Formats: sequence, structure tokens, C-alpha cells
Amino acid sequence: MKAILTVEQLTKTYGRGDSRTHALRGLDLSVLPGEFVGVMGPSGSGKTTLLNCISTIDAPSSGRVLVEGKELGTLRGKELARFRRERLGFIFQDCNLLDTLTGLENIALALTIGGVPAREVEPRARQAAALLGVEEALEQFPYQMSGGQQQRVAAARAMVTAPALILADEPTGALDSKSARLLLEQLSALNREREATILMVTHDAFAASWCRRILFLRDGELYRELCREGEDRRGFFREILSVVSELGGDGTDVL
Repeated sequence: MKAILTVEQLTKTYGRGDSRTHALRGLDLSVLPGEFVGVMGPSGSGKTTLLNCISTIDAPSSGRVLVEGKELGTLRGKELARFRRERLGFIFQDCNLLDTLTGLENIALALTIGGVPAREVEPRARQAAALLGVEEALEQFPYQMSGGQQQRVAAARAMVTAPALILADEPTGALDSKSARLLLEQLSALNREREATILMVTHDAFAASWCRRILFLRDGELYRELCREGEDRRGFFREILSVVSELGGDGTDVL
């Protein structure tokens, strides 16, 4: 099976001379279609830098990032903008919804910008909202929604274009435990039932326990990998906590 995401010998260095910081040090990884992969590591491990390089927010110092076999570093201008819009989906910690648009309009925006025929926009947006269990927020503006509703609307927006890869950056970081669990349940269902490919950066062992595979980074390098396989989520959670402890963290939340 061909990988959706391939990262080859990725390095990222900030600064010059004695003030240089090596955020990534020759990192290799791949994500297959239909995987739900988590990226964990202590502060300064390189996980945010990795996500920024994959999402083309930042450019690597060396190495390659390929999505569906296409090297992102070779894309420029309109071609890059189109690729990001159509093949990548983004879920941020702070939602990034537009305050002047309703939930339905926020979800539909990606389709409208992408030139989807007008008759298809609303049905597809409503279908995405149903998949994330957030139909009740479609006529509301973001200020009228709970934090959990906002984040699930953002998740619906991320997947409405059927991207090759959904990138989630600490998606539960600003949510209470109930809202976080609901979002994770919906993302897990999206992965399981729709075979959505998701790469999620998180510091939280509880959130990570919903993934099928975890990549642990330390000092810009791959430190450890855990696969859930047939194990139940509670057992996987304990394994994650053990590695987090090795790395000097506490995993923050509990089941």
C-alpha cells in the first residue's frame, strides 16, 4: 500500500552560528491511507515544526515531504494554494472559524472557494456536519456555539473537501474533558467508517489513546513508536503514559 504521507530525512534549523537550534534532525516517517496517527513529545521535541513543514506553513532546511507522492517543496503559488485547499484538511486548537459566518457557511466556505457547483455545496456541508454530530450548530454563529461545537464545526470544515490528509494540531487543547471526548469519538468514527487519514499532534495521552499508532519525538528525532493493533484503548493509554514518563512528561489527563 502506497503511503499518503512520506517524510524523508527532514531537517529544520533555526538561527545561525552558535545560536542555531536543530528542531528536526533527519526525520523519516510515513502514514498509510486510513491511518490515525498521533505525534507526541515534550516541548522542543520538534512536533509542531514537523506539522508546520507538512502543512507548508514552514519550509524544511533539507529533506522532502511528499503527500500522495507529490513533493510539496516543488509546488509554488497557485499550485501550492490549490493543493493545500483540496488535499489537506486542517484542525487547529483555536478553531479559526470566521465570526461573521454561521456554522453551515464556515463548513461550506472551503467548497465555495474550491469552485464546487452551488447546488452541491449545502448538501455536502450538511453531510459533513452530520458526520461530526454538529447539525444543531449549523444556523448558529461561532459566538453562540460551545467550544466543543466550534471544534467539531472546524473538523467538519477540514474534511468536507475529502482531503488526502487531515492535520490536527492539539485539537482538544482548549476543550473541557466532555467536549474533548466527544470530538475524539467523532474523529475516531471518521477514521474508522470513512477511512479518513489523520495525523494529530498532541501532548495529551488521553487524546493520543484514540489513535492507532503513536510516534514519539525527542530532540527532533524519532524516539519510539507504539501501535495499538488489537489492544483496547485503556491498555494503549497505559503504554502511552509509560513512554511519556520516560520522556519526562505526565500525560496530563486521565481516562
